[in-house]
Amino acid sequence: MRVNLNYIKMFVLFVMVGLLYAFASVKNGVREISKTNISFSGENSLFITQETVSKLLIQNQEHIKNVPKETLDLNTLEQALNSNPMIKSAEVYVAVNGILNAEIKQKRPVARVSTNASYYIDDEGKYMPLSSNFTARVPLVTGYVEKNNLKNVFKIARKVETDDFLKRHVVEIHQNVNGNIALKLRQCKFTVNLGRLDFLDKKINNLKAFYKKSLKEKTLNKYSKVNLQFDSQVVCTKT
Repeated sequence: MRVNLNYIKMFVLFVMVGLLYAFASVKNGVREISKTNISFSGENSLFITQETVSKLLIQNQEHIKNVPKETLDLNTLEQALNSNPMIKSAEVYVAVNGILNAEIKQKRPVARVSTNASYYIDDEGKYMPLSSNFTARVPLVTGYVEKNNLKNVFKIARKVETDDFLKRHVVEIHQNVNGNIALKLRQCKFTVNLGRLDFLDKKINNLKAFYKKSLKEKTLNKYSKVNLQFDSQVVCTKT
C-alpha cells in the first residue's frame, strides 16, 4: 500500500502548527503584567487623574504588576472604572507585551448646578460630581433644581453649548419652582425670561435680534428685564 507523501507532510505541518500555538498560548497565559498604561481620550482637561484610575485598578485587583495575565479579571476592572461618576466609559485589555492598558473616556460637563448642592450636568444630561483636579468653565444653573430631574435645564444647557451667540454670552441659567427658565448674559444688567422651553429656537432668534438692535443703538443697559414668553414678541422693562 503506497502512502501519499504529501498527506504525511501536511499532517506533520498541522501537528507542528498546533504545538506551536499551544506553546504560545501557555507562554502568553503565564506572562506577567509588566506595567500599566492609562490613557484618556477626548478633552485634555483631566477631571479624574491617572493616580485615581490606578487606585481603582489596584483596589479591584490587589497586585496588578508581576502577576500572570490569566489571573486578571478584566471585566471586574472595567466595571470598577465605569462605576466611577467621572468616567463615561472605560476599556481594559492586556497587550501581547504584558502591558495592562486602560483607555478612559471622561464625562464632559455642559453646566454647573449651584444650589443647595453643587455638581455638573454632563453632555448626556446626567449627574457628574465636581472635580478637585479641574474646574470647567460652563454656565451656572441656579434656582429650583432636582438631581433626579435635570431634563429641563439640560435642554437649555445643550442649546447654550451648541449656539455660538448663547455660548459667548450666557453665564447663568435660572429655573424657578414652576420650571420656567431665565438667562443672565455676560456684562448685561437685564434678565432674559424664556418661560417654558417650547418654541425655543424662535425665542432665541428673537433674543438675538433684540440684542443686535440694542447693541447698535447702545441701549442694552437701559433694560432690567427682557421677556420672551409671548409669541413673536420681545417685551422689555426699562430700569
